[in-house]
Amino acid sequence: MACHETLAQPKPVQERVLPTVLVAAAALIEPGGRVLVAQRPEGKSMAGLWEFPGGKINPGETPEFALMRELEEDLGIETRPTCYLPIGFASHSYDDFHLLMPLFACRMWKGRPEPREGQKIKWLFPHELFSLEMPEADKPLIHQLEAQI
Repeated sequence: MACHETLAQPKPVQERVLPTVLVAAAALIEPGGRVLVAQRPEGKSMAGLWEFPGGKINPGETPEFALMRELEEDLGIETRPTCYLPIGFASHSYDDFHLLMPLFACRMWKGRPEPREGQKIKWLFPHELFSLEMPEADKPLIHQLEAQI
C-alpha cells in the first residue's frame, strides 16, 4: 500500500489570507559552542523576547545578503554569504502575518558582536535556549540547531 493511500486527504482551510514576511536569521556559534541571542528592544513588536539575530529580506535580496546586511547593522560584525550554512527553517503564522525564516549557522565573522539597536545580547549553549522567552517561530529552531552542533 502506498503512503498516499493510508492518509486521509487533508482539506485546506484558510480563514483569511495573511501577508508573508520573509526573514533570515543566524545562529552565531563561537568556538566553545555557545550561540548568540538578542533580546528585542522596547518599542518593537514582541519586545523583551529573545531571538536569533537577523532581519527582513528586502525585495530582490537573497537571504544570505540580507543576513550579511542585518548582522552588520545590528551587531557591527562583518560576514560573507559563504560563511553561512543553512541548518533550519521556520514557518509560523502570527495574528497579522505568516513568517518564513531560514536559520543559518555562522562560525566565522570579523569584529566583536556589539548591540547597536538598543537590544541586549548574550551567549548561551543551545540547551540553555529552552529557558528563554522566545517568539513562537524561533522555538522549533533550537532543536534544529542542536542537531547541527
